[in-house]
Amino acid sequence: MVANSTGWQSAGELSELYISERTDIRTGQASLDTRFFVDDGLWRDAPMLTGQGSFEPLPDVKNILVTGGEGFIASWLVRHLVTKYPESYNVVSFDKLDYCSSLNNARMLESRPNFNFFHGDLTHPDDVLKCLRRYKIDTVFHLAAHTHVDLSFGNSYNFTKTNVYGEVEKDAADLTEHSSLWPTNPYAASKAAAEMMVTAYARSFKLPAIVIRLNNVYGPHQYPEKIIPKFINLLQRQRALWIHGDGQHTRRYLYAGDAADAFDTILHRGVIGQIYNVDSRDEISNLDLAKELLDVFGIADTEGWTQHTKDRPFNDRRYAVDGSKLRKLGWKQSVSFEDGLAATVDWYSRFGQWWGHIDAILSPFPVVERDQVVSTPPKVEIGATPSIAEDDAEVGAREERAHAMVNGHSERNGVAAKKRKAADMA
Repeated sequence: MVANSTGWQSAGELSELYISERTDIRTGQASLDTRFFVDDGLWRDAPMLTGQGSFEPLPDVKNILVTGGEGFIASWLVRHLVTKYPESYNVVSFDKLDYCSSLNNARMLESRPNFNFFHGDLTHPDDVLKCLRRYKIDTVFHLAAHTHVDLSFGNSYNFTKTNVYGEVEKDAADLTEHSSLWPTNPYAASKAAAEMMVTAYARSFKLPAIVIRLNNVYGPHQYPEKIIPKFINLLQRQRALWIHGDGQHTRRYLYAGDAADAFDTILHRGVIGQIYNVDSRDEISNLDLAKELLDVFGIADTEGWTQHTKDRPFNDRRYAVDGSKLRKLGWKQSVSFEDGLAATVDWYSRFGQWWGHIDAILSPFPVVERDQVVSTPPKVEIGATPSIAEDDAEVGAREERAHAMVNGHSERNGVAAKKRKAADMA
C-alpha cells in the first residue's frame, strides 16, 4: 500500500490513476510520472544492497523518516535500516518521485512490516506534517535534493528550493568540518544555505540536528546523470564518453554501501550539534576514470572512445575533505574503488532498464523541463564493436568478482571480500 495526499491506495490503483491522468499530450505517450508506478518486475531479480555494519539499537529511536527515499543514496540507507534493524526501527521512505527516482529502489521492501512509502512533496507542508503525524516520526534523515550540478545551472530555482565547501587546490590540505564554505554552483550554494538554516534553528530553538557532508558517492541504483553510471551506459550503447574540458578535474569517490554505513554510524554514535565529513581516499581524474572504465569493458584500442566537450561553468578542479572526525566514531571506507566500480558495471549490465528510457540524460549537458529530461544526446558511434578481453587475467578476475557481488555471493553491500592467498593456493 502507498500513502499519498488523497489517502491510501494500492500500487496498482496508483498506476491506473497516473496512466489515465498523466499522459503527455505532446507525444501521446505516458509521462515520466506514469512509469514510477508501473511495476515491470525487474526489481525481483535485483540483490538487496545495503551497507555492512550495524549497531545496538537506540532506545529513543523508533520511527525514522528518510526523505528522498526512492533516490540513490537515500534508498541505500532505507534498505540498510529496514534490513539491519527489522525489530527495532520502522522506516518511512518519503519521496516526490522526481525524474531521478524509482520505486524499484525499495520495492523489495514492500513485504516487510517495518517499511512504508509515503508519496509527498517536501515543498508542501501539509504532506510533511501528515507523514510526520501518521507515522509518529522521531528521527529524520533529510536526504532529498536535486544533486546534479550540470542541471543546477539551467534549473537554479528548483535546486534552491530543495537543497559546499568549494574547490581545493592540488597541494592544499584537506578541508575539515571547520573550513569555510565557498560554494561555486547553485547546487552547492543551496546546500550551504540549508546548512546555515539548520544551524540557526539549532542555536535559537535547540533543534537536535547533525550535519553530514559527503560527495561523489557512486554505485548501483544511481541515476545515470552522474559521470560513472553515465559512462557505463554510454559504453553499453557503444558511444563515446563525453569529457568536460581537459578531463583533469579530480574527485574522490565513495561506494554507496560505505555511505550507508557512515549514516548508520552517525545515527548511533554521532553527537547532536556536530558536523561530520564523510571522506574517501580514492581520487581519480575524469579522464583516468574514462580509461579505467574502458579497461573494465575490455576495450584495448581506446582511440575515439573519449570526446572532449566544453567545460561546464565553474567546474571545480578538485574536492578534498578530511573525515578523521567520523573515523574516530569507528567508521572506515571498506570498499576499494576497483571493486566498487566492477560491482557497479555488473549491476548496470543487468539492470540498465531500472528507470525506463534514459537516453536523454546521456548528453554532456542534459536539460530538464517540467521535471522531465528532454534533451537528446549527440550520438558518436564507434566503428569497432568493443569486446571483453578474455585473455586478460586481470579483467577476467575483475568480472568474476563483480558477477559474484551482484548475485549475492558476497557481503551484503554487493562487494565481495578479497580472497586470501591461502585460499587461492588450496
